Amino acid sequence: MHGNGKIFVNVHGKTVKLLNFAKTDSRMAQAEKPTIMDIARITGLSKGTVDRVLHNRGEVSKKSYEAVMNAISELGYEPNVYASMLARGTSHSIAVFMPQDVPGSFWDLAAAGIDKPRDPLLTKGVTIKHFGYDPTDEDSLQVAAQRARESKPSGVVIAPMFRSSTAVITEELRGLGIPYVFIDSKIDDPGYLAYFGMPMYRSGYLCADQLTGGRHVDGVLVVRIQRDVNRKSDPTINRRAGFMDYIHEHCPDCVIHSLLINPADTQGIEKAMDEFFDAHPEIRHIAMFNSRVNVLAPWLEKHPQRGRRVVGFDNLEANMQALSRGTVSVLICQHPDEQVSLAVQALLERIVLGKHPARRDNFMHMDILTRYNVDFY
Repeated sequence: MHGNGKIFVNVHGKTVKLLNFAKTDSRMAQAEKPTIMDIARITGLSKGTVDRVLHNRGEVSKKSYEAVMNAISELGYEPNVYASMLARGTSHSIAVFMPQDVPGSFWDLAAAGIDKPRDPLLTKGVTIKHFGYDPTDEDSLQVAAQRARESKPSGVVIAPMFRSSTAVITEELRGLGIPYVFIDSKIDDPGYLAYFGMPMYRSGYLCADQLTGGRHVDGVLVVRIQRDVNRKSDPTINRRAGFMDYIHEHCPDCVIHSLLINPADTQGIEKAMDEFFDAHPEIRHIAMFNSRVNVLAPWLEKHPQRGRRVVGFDNLEANMQALSRGTVSVLICQHPDEQVSLAVQALLERIVLGKHPARRDNFMHMDILTRYNVDFY
């Protein structure tokens, strides 16, 4: 808003006088460009604090950081680091390795976060490329890795479905000095920049608690899915360890049964469930450690059992519908798009600003959904 030789902006609902400007067009254009002092004035922070946020020169509080970033967004301020990068013609790319985003899948939800970094200014001069692979085929990961190498990335986001192949890739990245971030799960690795995802072991522990209610049960069924033929893809291994430890600590006499299914084989699932429950009709507690609990819904709804409890993971639409119908008792959910968004943001800050994450392991919230709160998630 202009008036009487001044510029006013609206920041957080308040109208603030920003600048005086001269009458000549060239001087007006120069004066209208917001400065660090303008940001300091409207945020109520010192010039030094604003400078530390803009140039990563020391620690600041989360509240101060957010105030400065909000002001930057409102005013259209571009720190010199961005302008300098663009002036030099510097360009970067980030490669995102994760399973193909089949519609309705967990990775479809995750892919939505690729283009949602928290600071859009950092994306100037940076290309983000998704290299999808088949989570049941280790060779597919190798092909995606080769395609990514050819793109010469400045940073990499990895969902490590195949632990041994991922270790080979990260060793190469370390040798090249390329930073990388894990999402969803992580492997034992000396060089990752950051991890964004659930605390896998604790999520398994929580799953067992939600399944049993902390009370003794005689037996539980763990339904697992077939992944690759060589059984090398197992991203939920630590979740399973947490689940087993809880059962052994709280229900030492509980018998844990395991059933392996192919999520794409509906008839095979029906047959496997029929055979298992013909042999074990007393089992009323069922858990799945992945995002596919919805594949059990058709059988469960054909064979309702009073007192049955079913716990699964992730807010896929099909899972949420099964939860609403009461077929699934509890979903332990996360926001995979947020994991990817934060991973991309961490790499952007490292590549563009030279900034290291405040924490290496960034464990995401674990949301417990039931049929009574699912409509509000």
